[in-house]
Amino acid sequence: MSSVPVSVAQPSRPLTRNDYKILSLSALGGALEFYDFVIFVFFAVVVGNLFFPADMPVWLRTMQTFGIFSAGYLARPLGGIVMAHFGDLLGRKKMFTLSIFLMAVPTLIMGLLPTYAQIGFLAPLLLLLLRVIQGAAIGGEVPGAWVFVSEHVPARNVGYACGTLTCGLTVGILLGSLVATWINSFYTVAEVFDYAWRIPFLLGGVFGLLSVYLRRWLHETPVFAEMQLRKELAEDLPITAVLRDHRAAVVLSMALTWLLSAGVVVVILMTPTLLQSTAYGFTAAVALKANSLAIVLLSLGCIGAGALADRFGAGRVLLLGSLGLLVTSWTFYHCVGAHPDLLYPLYAMTGLFVGTIGAVPFVMVNAFPPAVRFSGLSFSYNLAYAIFGGLTPMAVTWLLKATPMAPAWYVAILCVMGMVIGVHLLKKQPT
Repeated sequence: MSSVPVSVAQPSRPLTRNDYKILSLSALGGALEFYDFVIFVFFAVVVGNLFFPADMPVWLRTMQTFGIFSAGYLARPLGGIVMAHFGDLLGRKKMFTLSIFLMAVPTLIMGLLPTYAQIGFLAPLLLLLLRVIQGAAIGGEVPGAWVFVSEHVPARNVGYACGTLTCGLTVGILLGSLVATWINSFYTVAEVFDYAWRIPFLLGGVFGLLSVYLRRWLHETPVFAEMQLRKELAEDLPITAVLRDHRAAVVLSMALTWLLSAGVVVVILMTPTLLQSTAYGFTAAVALKANSLAIVLLSLGCIGAGALADRFGAGRVLLLGSLGLLVTSWTFYHCVGAHPDLLYPLYAMTGLFVGTIGAVPFVMVNAFPPAVRFSGLSFSYNLAYAIFGGLTPMAVTWLLKATPMAPAWYVAILCVMGMVIGVHLLKKQPT
């Protein structure tokens, strides 16, 4: 039940060209899969108008549209647990390839779906079904990708590998934002509602299938192959072993996922909308440009945090990174309303420190032994993200009734937790 990291059974050697190929293909696939998962939210208004009755009240249509979006989050734990189960028993590569296939195909079909005007209530039901499949796929992709890259590289580069993969996931969000901006700039509103809204989904599906093909060139991880050769795979259900023997690691991983979700959901996904409120008064164009800059710095920060975790340990990175995020986010939300000229630098610095989340998977992949690593990480990450990822927007919105600094308070509380975890890991770190 110890949360002390378990070393990855990899020889000490420099990163090779093959390692960089694995990291590149994995990060590219992760970016495209995350793009497929989030592109829905950028076209939520259009989808709501096309897939629900025209006479439905706007608030109800919006609620149902975001309900379908949220269904993807709710499906994550089940999909992640099932795929992780087979990943621990049959191999990482099989599930790594299956996850992106299960994301690409529904995304492609979404771009071809008939609307409510064409097939009635069957349209939103099919959309819901496809969204659930997407959720199951992303539930297997993210933890599976972290496990896959961490078991391919030398032990001294696990943080860098996980940070690079996390960078790929955040680039997927940026791609979604850029494609949505391009579609809404290049096409008229009428054209978007007529046919152009389908383009981002079709692009995501096609490029996702291309990633499926590219992942054929990846090989099973040496760690899993060695366990298979020595017949050291889990004898009972991997998730049973996780819940019986590694509860402390589960708690640690869920807490770190809460910190990760706070950074991504509040600072990256919610803040562009908050910046357009009367409290700040920025236009949509300015808010989205600043958000794109923050995501770029976040992506770089993920790689940096992972590399620093290799060099100095995850404890120091989480302690100092969480402190930096607390200071920069508090300064950002407190000052940007009165000093709009500081929007870009303040948001960029906050995004950079959100990159501290690049050290999170380093801790999680080392918290579980190889035989149940996929299941342990997947269960902890997906359950926590389903809970906190879903509740965070509601919690912050509720707190906004009391204070406009609600996002800063929420992030600050999670940063304190991150610092406590950092101190805990420092105490466990060998001297």
